Amino acid sequence: MAETIPAGSTTDGVIQVGQPTDARVSAPASYDVADFPVPHGREEDWRFTPLERLRGLHDGTAVADGGVKVEVTAPEGVTALTVGRDDARLGKAGKPVDRVAAQAYSSFEKASVVSVPKETVLTEPVRIAVHGEGGTAFGHQVVEVGAFAEAVVVIDHTGDATLAANVEYLIGDGAKLTVVSVQDWDDTAVHAGQHTALVGRDATFKSVVVTFGGDLVRLHPRVVYGAPGGEAELYGVYFTDNGQHQEHRLFIDHDTPHCRSNVAYKGALQGKEAHAVWIGDVLIRAAAEGTDTYELNRNLVLTDGARVDSVPNLEIETGEIVGAGHASATGRFEDEQLFYLMARGIPADEARRLVVRGFFAELVQQIGIPDLEERLIAKIEAELEASVG
Repeated sequence: MAETIPAGSTTDGVIQVGQPTDARVSAPASYDVADFPVPHGREEDWRFTPLERLRGLHDGTAVADGGVKVEVTAPEGVTALTVGRDDARLGKAGKPVDRVAAQAYSSFEKASVVSVPKETVLTEPVRIAVHGEGGTAFGHQVVEVGAFAEAVVVIDHTGDATLAANVEYLIGDGAKLTVVSVQDWDDTAVHAGQHTALVGRDATFKSVVVTFGGDLVRLHPRVVYGAPGGEAELYGVYFTDNGQHQEHRLFIDHDTPHCRSNVAYKGALQGKEAHAVWIGDVLIRAAAEGTDTYELNRNLVLTDGARVDSVPNLEIETGEIVGAGHASATGRFEDEQLFYLMARGIPADEARRLVVRGFFAELVQQIGIPDLEERLIAKIEAELEASVG
């Protein structure tokens, strides 16, 4: 019998602690939109999402009438192609798991595929710029890294669009892939995406998701293991401002022995009706002996009127594991921290920036790309400056 261990703690704010069941196992996964009923907001997977702000991505009324421009800048030896729907690499990581992802898979016309050959070690990152040019669009991307290769990929979303897209990461045996996905959309953008990583034998996958912009962003990072020895690290940073809805729904499927996963997401919220949702589902199946996993979510509420829903779920079907745990906490900005710094001559605005910067610093440093780290820290400080002004 599966053992279900809910956990959650909070010092302030709003916390919801889930009761995971075997729904993740029995949930449909399909390329066919018709296999998914239209959500009404009462379903577990949709109960936090303001469906009316998805602009028809969930019910089939959205029509592709716009576009996103995708540009790839890659080091020598990397192949970047635009392919049709019949390319054999599409869909290898896994099927769509909700109606929006299935709609995106059914509706895209061209996909971009970035390939790093086996045993290639890149010294510069691959940069994929996705720029919204207005209207509604559906997209698909594949990043494949051959056996024993090493690569860093940055996917940078900017501009304005209503976008539903799937991204697949295929990590070969012994390979190492780091992906930084940045959501720096205009304030009017809507972005729903499923990110699925298939981790090979003794391979390492690190994901850093950074979400700042957009009216609504709903991302679904997923990890599956193709063979023993795989490792996955999922980090996230989000800053939810006035009226924004930012939702990150993670699922790690430990169905293979002797694999490891570690999750750490941190968010800050400010402004009226700022709403952040973090769902962390980890399933350790009966066959996954020797699993080692931990997930963490921390949220910092900077102003009144902001709301956080944080739901860590851990389900274990075998006692033969190395370790498993999770934690969640939401707290208000501490006046005592400000007082401590101000008592040492630091102005209030600068003290506020230092506290928030310190809150995010550990995860931002996981990016490992100095120019991008500096840009994101500057973005955080600009958000704080706007709130003070």
